[in-house]
Amino acid sequence: MRFLFLFFLPFFLNAIQLKIASYNVENLFDMVNNGTEYAIYKPNKHNWTRSNLNKKLINLSEIICDVNADIMGLQEVENENVLKLLQKSLRSVGCHYKYLAITHKNKSAIQVAILSKLPITNAKEIVVNRKLKYRNILEIKYIIEGKPFFIFVNHWTSKRSAESKRIVSAQVLKNRLKNLPKGVDYILLGDFNSNYNEYIHMEPQHNDSSGKTGINDILKTVINKKMVDKKDIKLEKNLHYNLWLELPNFQRWSHNFYGKKQGLDAILLPSSMFDGKGLDYVNDTFTVIKPSYLFHKKGYIYRWQYKRERHVGKGYSDHLPVVATFSTAPYSSNDIDAKEGNIKDLYEKELMYALVLKNIKVIFKSNHHAIIKQSPKGRAIFIYGADGLEEGRAYDIVVYKTKNYRGLHEVINFSVSYDYGKSNMEKYFYRGKLDFSNRALENEVLKNLNGIYKNDKFYLEGKGYKIFFKNRRFRPKNGSRLTLHRVQIGYYDEMQLVVWDADDFTILE
Repeated sequence: MRFLFLFFLPFFLNAIQLKIASYNVENLFDMVNNGTEYAIYKPNKHNWTRSNLNKKLINLSEIICDVNADIMGLQEVENENVLKLLQKSLRSVGCHYKYLAITHKNKSAIQVAILSKLPITNAKEIVVNRKLKYRNILEIKYIIEGKPFFIFVNHWTSKRSAESKRIVSAQVLKNRLKNLPKGVDYILLGDFNSNYNEYIHMEPQHNDSSGKTGINDILKTVINKKMVDKKDIKLEKNLHYNLWLELPNFQRWSHNFYGKKQGLDAILLPSSMFDGKGLDYVNDTFTVIKPSYLFHKKGYIYRWQYKRERHVGKGYSDHLPVVATFSTAPYSSNDIDAKEGNIKDLYEKELMYALVLKNIKVIFKSNHHAIIKQSPKGRAIFIYGADGLEEGRAYDIVVYKTKNYRGLHEVINFSVSYDYGKSNMEKYFYRGKLDFSNRALENEVLKNLNGIYKNDKFYLEGKGYKIFFKNRRFRPKNGSRLTLHRVQIGYYDEMQLVVWDADDFTILE
């Protein structure tokens, strides 16, 4: 077992710095039969033994020590007894959290909690609803340099329930925030069971609220159909900035459910955390903690292992911790004013500033990736991690970072600044001559090509072009005649046609 000890200095140039984190520890239960625990955590049932509890405690201590936060919000902690066991386990390996607090909702199997190196001035519960499906919110008050500072630890109802349930939690929290002193510093954190852009990606089975979401609409992390950015929050009160926006789109996840990556664990900030008074956010410090030991060798999160109805005594949690730094030094932004340009600028030189692309068209979308164009005869470019974009719609976007991956030019971080809605895409598909010697065709999308698949090539009018099927399971038999309904001209060390989805082509014979 390995532990990384980082000694955090709370004072830097006379400013107090605080590292604040959130972590869903996945069902941390003790060995006392209270009658409310989940069936698989009944003491001495399903191999839930004191030995396995100790293993889970020491594993959680490992990652919590590595995060090394001053304040750690926790979710899925059974009760105060097991929270104190975790506190003791942490102390045994040199990580001292002297203070703690936890909710005490009656008959609830799990609670939200906090471990703190700082003295807690006051702790209280916000009752969301008396029904068990709603978890109470933990409100913690600190005094930092004589000024009050609040943290609200959340764990909203799971995604097995409809969005209206999470809206209830969001509304109760919002009502409490209205009663805080004007301009007071506070942080909302926890497992919201909502992606940062839930308003775009809410699944039909959850949508019983006409598209309205708790995290985006009630807590106001969205304005004018786009995510609130740091410029918005300085101009308008009662908004919240979601720190997931600090990371490139494809890195915005802390939970991976069968390949579906989402940022369920979040830290939301009001305008007071950017006003240069009291405690402020330290720019670009938000991160997801991803040490290699939190991942299985096959790449998925190494959650606490339960196999064949028995606890194995290995693993951590099905969530990853998120963390950010705050300081009494005034907020300082290193944002660079964006300049307006076009897609060809992304190919010609390294991006040294944010580039505004006006009225781009999303001509292709597959899972989390997209291809965009600005004009019918202009260049196309690939977007890796295109959450927030929908095929067939037009947008203004701001590009922050690009990458050349094995020769393929791609955008890896951007934000949407305006959504024009549905747009006709037909004239944006490439209909010219297929020529792999012309690198300007990279990322173009072609439609309705008829040819023969043979030896990993697609033969069109007697000439063979390398073709790659993203999923090998739907690769056709050698010699098949195909119609490619749509295909990308990609690049991976060499030019090639890329087929993304099974319905992008038809086997004719």
